[in-house]
Amino acid sequence: MISLFLLGATEGGLFDFDATLPLMAVQVVLLTFILNSLFFRPVGRVVEEREGYVTTTRAEAKEKLLKVEKLEAELLEQLKGARQAAQKLINDAEQDSDRLYREALALATAEANASREEARREIDSQRESALNQLKVDSEKLGDLIVERLLGAK
Repeated sequence: MISLFLLGATEGGLFDFDATLPLMAVQVVLLTFILNSLFFRPVGRVVEEREGYVTTTRAEAKEKLLKVEKLEAELLEQLKGARQAAQKLINDAEQDSDRLYREALALATAEANASREEARREIDSQRESALNQLKVDSEKLGDLIVERLLGAK
């Protein structure tokens, strides 16, 4: 303690330099080493592992997101193509049905006209036949009336 008195330190003053200071320094260093080896390193490793896991998971998620976006674009393109093909198919079917309708209508109209013409010819023929028959019958009836009138006299 003599040397400490030479420095001007007094006992119980602001700085008390005795054996406690080196002991406390050794305790702090020892405690830091123990805490570092028992707590901070494992925690640091766990934090680094988690950070690595998060980094790799994020990278994988970005890759998967890019794949999903690419697949989405492909599917949208396929859907667009399918819609166009379906629309073309619908238009073709509408044109075919319209064409078939017009053909059927023209055929039905032609058949109706032919049937009507045939019926008109048949009616004209029957009318002519009826008129001829009526003429013959009226002549017979006229001759019969004349005969009876002449025969009754």
